[in-house]
Amino acid sequence: MRQFVVDELSQEEQDNLDSYLKRSLKAGPMEGMFWLPVPEDLLGEAQQGHEQCGPFFFGIELGRSRLIAEFLVRSQSNLHCSCISYSTPAQRQFLLGFLDRMLADEHIKA
Repeated sequence: MRQFVVDELSQEEQDNLDSYLKRSLKAGPMEGMFWLPVPEDLLGEAQQGHEQCGPFFFGIELGRSRLIAEFLVRSQSNLHCSCISYSTPAQRQFLLGFLDRMLADEHIKA
């Protein structure tokens, strides 16, 4: 899996990220899992014409002393479709921008 990982988080940093993610994103089906929606104007070729599979999102997982953001664009309603694909450069930049802002806002040093 292609992913962005921030590890060696202190407990305080982990708590700060948990609070930020709970305020900013929709919680996923498992504890510590969050969904970052991909804006409509950033949908890639793989997602075009698959409106019934949307919305599309990135998965972000906050675990013990680490944060993992997947570069896979997922469908909320379909687990096995060609619209599920790795991010385009623009989608990846959107995800990295979100992560950069979050880490800066929460003063994460890890």
